[in-house]
Amino acid sequence: MPLSVSPQAATHVGRKRKRNEDSHLADPDLGLYIVADGMGGQAAGDVASRRAVDVARAYVADRVDVLTRFAEHPSQENRVAAQELVAAAIQAACADLWAMAENDPKLRGMGTTMVLFAVAGDRGVVGHVGDSRAYLLRQGVANRLTEDHTIVAASIKNGTMTKEQAKVSALRSVLTRAVGTQESVQVDTLLVEIMPGDLFLICSDGLYGYIEDEEVPALCAGVPENLAEALVDVANERGGRDNITALVLSFHGATAEEPEPEALTKHEALRGIPLFMHLTYREQAEILAISDVRSHPIGAAIVTEGEPGEDLYVILRGRVAVEKDNVAITSIMTGGYFGEMGLVDDSRRSATVRALEPVRTMVITRTDMMNVMRREPVLAVKLLWSFVQGLSQRLRTVNTELSEARAELFEAQGVTPYTS
Repeated sequence: MPLSVSPQAATHVGRKRKRNEDSHLADPDLGLYIVADGMGGQAAGDVASRRAVDVARAYVADRVDVLTRFAEHPSQENRVAAQELVAAAIQAACADLWAMAENDPKLRGMGTTMVLFAVAGDRGVVGHVGDSRAYLLRQGVANRLTEDHTIVAASIKNGTMTKEQAKVSALRSVLTRAVGTQESVQVDTLLVEIMPGDLFLICSDGLYGYIEDEEVPALCAGVPENLAEALVDVANERGGRDNITALVLSFHGATAEEPEPEALTKHEALRGIPLFMHLTYREQAEILAISDVRSHPIGAAIVTEGEPGEDLYVILRGRVAVEKDNVAITSIMTGGYFGEMGLVDDSRRSATVRALEPVRTMVITRTDMMNVMRREPVLAVKLLWSFVQGLSQRLRTVNTELSEARAELFEAQGVTPYTS
């Protein structure tokens, strides 16, 4: 039985504003959910958010077969097409708002934030511009899936401002990207795997401005039928200085009590690799989005000594042997990995890796990794730093082993090594 979703939505003008410039959409038939927070003064904020939601919905509705294909066949090609669809829907809204403002001086400067969540089977595609947010709550932990496009968020990311300074900065609501303020906009997209029991929260800044990320799991515990309204009430009780919108998506299915484990295993496996362990959940999700899962029968050579290779393999299930010159030298269990040098080096494989039992691996290619690193420079710096640390540790280990071997050799020969 496929996953089903129970959506909830609530919006409120807040305690300080006279007009609600937030808009939202919950369309289970289309599998589309949107929150938009308009801006621009006069009536333009209302116009921007509502129009953007309508245009994005129409764009996806005309091309929903892209999501259907991805749900039925989650190949890399269909994944890319689904992410491109979500980005294009937001771009269509952006171009439409820009054209409206060009034709009507009263609408000049209007724009909106947007979080668009499209469901394709057991996967979701998030598209994001501005400072509205999307969270994933899984097993009692809240993971933010979006990064705010604001001056203070950029300052925190590049290390010129602390989170404490950001909370009181006069620039905290100044956007670096918005839908409609220019003819086109850069859209962030992210692919997430959905499991039974997952809860997604999509909201405007009028909600999360009063709720710390750490509070989200407790506030959402139990998923009551009026959760969206309850969250809005919390924001109002704590000040309600802005419009408030909460869209809650609760996923469930026939396997809710025994969730299919592989999506969780992939995240756990990735966190166990030193190269990726310091990434945020969102950054790890970007790496998972470019990964491919493969099956290998008993005895199959997953990589072969002497052959070229540019893939990193993470063992999700099973056990493999590492062979050098046809001699088994070690084995690697579930959670282990091999081939990481292929991500940065063109050299040939130094050993053969063979399945000792039916094996499932998660595979990340160098080409896909480089594309992510070009798109996300901060993530690239984290990966390169982790890689350098790993090489440094290996060098220290090798130096220690060589020193011990040298001492043993001198001892065996009865020679006292020279020291200065």
